[in-house]
Amino acid sequence: MSHPTVTLNNGVTIPQLGFGVFQVPDEETTTAVGHALRAGYRSIDTAAIYGNEAGVGRALAASDVPRDEIFVTTKLWNADQGYDSTLRAFDDSLAKLGLDHVDLYLVHWPTPARDLYVDTWRALEKLVADGRVRTAGVSNFQPAHLRRLLNSSDLVPAVNQIELHPALQQRELRALHAAHSIATEAWSPLAQGGVLADPAVVEVAARHGKSPAQVVLRWHLQLGNIVIPKSVTPERIRENIDVFDFALSDEEMDALGGLDRGLRTGPDPDTLN
Repeated sequence: MSHPTVTLNNGVTIPQLGFGVFQVPDEETTTAVGHALRAGYRSIDTAAIYGNEAGVGRALAASDVPRDEIFVTTKLWNADQGYDSTLRAFDDSLAKLGLDHVDLYLVHWPTPARDLYVDTWRALEKLVADGRVRTAGVSNFQPAHLRRLLNSSDLVPAVNQIELHPALQQRELRALHAAHSIATEAWSPLAQGGVLADPAVVEVAARHGKSPAQVVLRWHLQLGNIVIPKSVTPERIRENIDVFDFALSDEEMDALGGLDRGLRTGPDPDTLN
């Protein structure tokens, strides 16, 4: 089965649908990532703060999928921001993953009150220049944070990974991304289940013979978002990637587009420090 990819602003391609391991305990992560790789996922998203980079590494080592066919993302935690501490934290993540490079390294949150993300970004520039990170990006950056980075560095983030789902559509941020060739990646793409019972979603799902989750993931894909659903259940892992055999009509896309209500399931990036 051929899955779509997104070409990032440095020419690197990332699978448009990946597998997230947020809140998965380390010992369960190895099994879950193994299921995901067997189901056809080729992009795995973890983070230092998740405490499961080692579990991801074990799954990668045990898999018969070649390393160069798997796109691995991890993220720098807030406590490690700053130039030197970022470089040390990256070494630690790489050791836990058991890899010699990652495909995408993200600054997890801007933590604006600490005012370290510009120095942190300089460290990511070095990691890219040294070939240890194929692609540098950010996560949870708001328009003001992004503009400051763009004004202080020649390296444009390739990705901004943000909370995004039908109930929180982040239109201003997505427009800024489009203007600067920054890919939009959605975490909490199903609003932790918060949009799955919405009548508009349920109706579209019934029409296509798909689950509400599959319909919402399809909505993301057709918008052009990169998306990283998470599950530890083998059946759900397979279901979430089975979204390439149907398409939503313009009317159905509009119906889901009308569900925006500013619903955050996670912290506000302007106040998380």
